[in-house]
Amino acid sequence: MKPSLSLRVSQHLALTPQLQQSIRLLQLSTLELAQEVEQMLDENPFLERTVDDASLDEPLAPPAGEGGRQADDATSSGAADADWTGDEGQNDAQMPDIAAPTDWDGDTDIPGDDREWGSDAPASAGSGSGDGDEADAADLAHGHESLADHLERQALALRLSELDMAALRFLIGSLNDDGYLDEPLESLAASLADTDDPEQLDELVHRLTVALRLLQSLDPAGVGARGLAECLALQLQALDREEEGDPEVIQAALCICRQPLDLLARRDVRRLAQACAASDDLTRAAMALIARLEPRPGRRFADVERNVIVPDVIVRKIGRGAQQSFSVRLNPDVMPRLRVHDVYANALRGGSKGDGHQALQARLQEARWFIKNIQQRFDTILRVSSAIVERQKNFFVHGELAMRPLVLREIADELGLHESTISRVTTAKYMATPQGTFELKYFFGSGLGTETGGSASSTAVRALIRQFVAAEDPHKPLSDGQIADMLKEQGIECARRTVAKYREALKIAPANLRKAL
Repeated sequence: MKPSLSLRVSQHLALTPQLQQSIRLLQLSTLELAQEVEQMLDENPFLERTVDDASLDEPLAPPAGEGGRQADDATSSGAADADWTGDEGQNDAQMPDIAAPTDWDGDTDIPGDDREWGSDAPASAGSGSGDGDEADAADLAHGHESLADHLERQALALRLSELDMAALRFLIGSLNDDGYLDEPLESLAASLADTDDPEQLDELVHRLTVALRLLQSLDPAGVGARGLAECLALQLQALDREEEGDPEVIQAALCICRQPLDLLARRDVRRLAQACAASDDLTRAAMALIARLEPRPGRRFADVERNVIVPDVIVRKIGRGAQQSFSVRLNPDVMPRLRVHDVYANALRGGSKGDGHQALQARLQEARWFIKNIQQRFDTILRVSSAIVERQKNFFVHGELAMRPLVLREIADELGLHESTISRVTTAKYMATPQGTFELKYFFGSGLGTETGGSASSTAVRALIRQFVAAEDPHKPLSDGQIADMLKEQGIECARRTVAKYREALKIAPANLRKAL
């Protein structure tokens, strides 16, 4: 084959470390950004806080922040989506998660203006009083008593032998967070026995059985149960011993607990009444009693971390009536107040260019770019938030029912950004509004067709469904088909299956389970 020479023109996208860092900072939540800032302050000597921010003991975000919910951005390969304008803070490139940049050499130098960013943002006005509130919350957290501690404190009053106390403590340690004993006693005994001696295993099972009875007699009632039916039965037995309630109703409830629980879940009064040889009224009273019991006795002892959501954007109402408008501004409490260390920067400019000069120059450049990228992050959040408020103005005035359909593409086209950038901006970023605090993604939703040819937001449809269910007759709850017909009367075309999907998203039970006994 005769050799030949050909030319081919190709185009590829090369992301600089600065652009990589900008993309990564844009998708971080408030808590993650605070951690990133703290790490950069520890690693880069040229970066420091301003005087006002340096006096704070806590980082930028509260101790417990919002969960790191990150949306999966759709991938694309187009180099045409990769336009970047550094001055405007626009990122039209869609990139996967990128590791922190390490090489800052060879980048275009930026002006040596080392003025702080964030100096225009006032210091947190409530920092003094807030510390006291946080201290009180911390004291409450430290004073929290776990389920195990609560049970062991009661066990000390039983005056048990050493072996029985050890068995009881072993069972307490085997409970799950809900207060249930998941493993059978035989399995627990086998895990304690060193040999396969049947007599030794039987002795351990017997001792654990006695310990289980002691455990189930402790507070809260129902702890140590091996299943939901046993948990409910233990609570009913406790009510019977304490003579709280009608004994006949309690006995009927105990009988119901011995039946298949799916009958109780379906509220099959007829079959339960037949199985327990009770009247329908007595069966309904027993079912109502069971409904008041606690299915998870360890729930109130669970040390659940309470996430505190700090909004990135604050929306305030201005004016009244026809002159009503909304102002959108960044939350100064989440904006890091950073600057380049003047002493170190001046020393580097006036020092001799030795072996380490180039490395120090790179760290100075890194600090300047970090400040610039943070500024671009908040500028982009503010631009996107302002566009959302302008599009969803009716929501801020009238609430959920006035929400209009909105997709990422509309905001992206308006601001000249890529959809992936809007997705990053709206993920794990929150907006405080007169209607409450919402994630920016909340304001986006698909549309359902209407009789007039327009569209209604899915958020507004869900709000309507919630209103319909709240106003229904508890003895004749609305079915999904009836709700679909009611939406049609409002001019909204919504299939029954769509209604069922929205109802489940709202955590509303089906009609048969909402029916009053």
